[in-house]
Amino acid sequence: MKKKFYITTPIYYPSANAHIGHAYCTTMCDIFARNKRIRGYETYFLTGTDEHGEKIQKNAEKVNKTPQEFVDEIANNFQNLWRTLKISNDDFIRTTEERHIKVVQQVFSHLYQNGDIYLGNYEGWYCTPCESFWTETQVGEEHLCPDCHRPVHKDKEEAYFFNTKKYLPDLLRFMDEHPKFITPITRKNEMMNTFIKPGLEDLCISRTSFDWGVPILENPKHVTYVWMDALTNYISALGYLNENDSLFKKFWLDEETEIIHVVGADISRFHIIYWPMFLKGLNLRFPDRIFVHGLLDLNGEKMSKSRGNVVSPLPLIERYGVDALRWFLAREFSFGSDGRFTPELFVERINLDLANNLGNLVNRTLTMINKYFDGIIPSHNQNMRDLDKNLGDLLVKTVDEYESLMDDLKITESLAKVMELLGAANKYIEESEPWTLAKASDISGLENVMASLANVIINATMMLECCLVETAPKIYQQFGLSKKQHSYEFVKEFNHLAGTKISKGNPLFPRLKKDEEIAYINSISQH
Repeated sequence: MKKKFYITTPIYYPSANAHIGHAYCTTMCDIFARNKRIRGYETYFLTGTDEHGEKIQKNAEKVNKTPQEFVDEIANNFQNLWRTLKISNDDFIRTTEERHIKVVQQVFSHLYQNGDIYLGNYEGWYCTPCESFWTETQVGEEHLCPDCHRPVHKDKEEAYFFNTKKYLPDLLRFMDEHPKFITPITRKNEMMNTFIKPGLEDLCISRTSFDWGVPILENPKHVTYVWMDALTNYISALGYLNENDSLFKKFWLDEETEIIHVVGADISRFHIIYWPMFLKGLNLRFPDRIFVHGLLDLNGEKMSKSRGNVVSPLPLIERYGVDALRWFLAREFSFGSDGRFTPELFVERINLDLANNLGNLVNRTLTMINKYFDGIIPSHNQNMRDLDKNLGDLLVKTVDEYESLMDDLKITESLAKVMELLGAANKYIEESEPWTLAKASDISGLENVMASLANVIINATMMLECCLVETAPKIYQQFGLSKKQHSYEFVKEFNHLAGTKISKGNPLFPRLKKDEEIAYINSISQH
């Protein structure tokens, strides 16, 4: 495994405020970044906003604002949401920033001078909401956008094009040699069958019909069109072309860094096909992985800002706490697959995992340590039964599985392993019957049970800390731990808490009243 990590979300298009779909991708990247940092790896986490384009210019006009005023407000809302969600990004790149604009212009000039870009005319079917040109075959007889299924219109204008055929062999070779470059594998098959095998068109990379974009130095009536502007953020944020910036050297040029782009299925084509080609033209390495997550729908309908059927994360956080939302997003459906947000699923997941499993285990264990040992966590002794040893063995096995899955971006499955461990600990209480041991004055047996439970809870919390950012510190506090005692270096230890004085607090996750909470969530959802 590599020693450093650079993980990015797509830069979001601020045509309207962020919704739970944006929160999903950003939260999953945050969980990965936090996990790596907790485990001691140097990690850089980037997110941001893609602020140019015709749609933004038109949306700004509708509300009597300049495009810059419009994007300033929405970009600020995105950043406020990330702070509320406890997102730990190291940078937030905006494509209207001077540091980005200069890089885009220089990248275009380099590729143009290299013969990778030429001037021509574009005539095709154009989707304004997606800002994409499509061929006759792709839009079909009904002339609908393949991505959003809304009507497209014929458009023609002078444009610069990127020569995709020049770098296609390099891309195909890299795909074959690096089977994890595109994950899930179904996305690679989709790119091959839908876009590459039918004959890949050269990519239109400039527009003249609007001016809200990065002007091309060689021909200022043109602005760079969407993807050459947007995709360049991954290197402009690191200080590409700034010789004094160590970030680019550390997190892109250094082969010890694993570069991971996490993107939504709707923009995977541009990241999988065109971004590597741009990089090849700049003589830069390809990312190690392009991970395509699925899309969220709301009660069976695709979530869309333009359709208005979205859920804002903010009222959910206000009512249930940031960790409840982060947990639902990470746990309810497998990262890489499409998912569904419904009020019923949200309430059931919080009750099942956080109230019944984690919260109940913490509460029962603290109560028993208070009752049997005056609030002092006991030490294991020599009389450990197979039941006690098996729980310790399961802890070690769980850590290995958790880390392996997390490293492979199987974030949902990694957290599920920890919940299985906590479920086993709850079952262990029933099987070990501490109340019977107490009645029989079997103090050594009781010591082993309480020590085992405390250690499993704390070590599981170390693994969950990357997701449950507010709950983990509460658990450490309730168990009276110093920072050293919950350092990840002890994650496989099974006897390092002895002698610690606990301080039982309020229940972590009170069980939600299902009907009442479903009604509330329905009331805040936009349809």
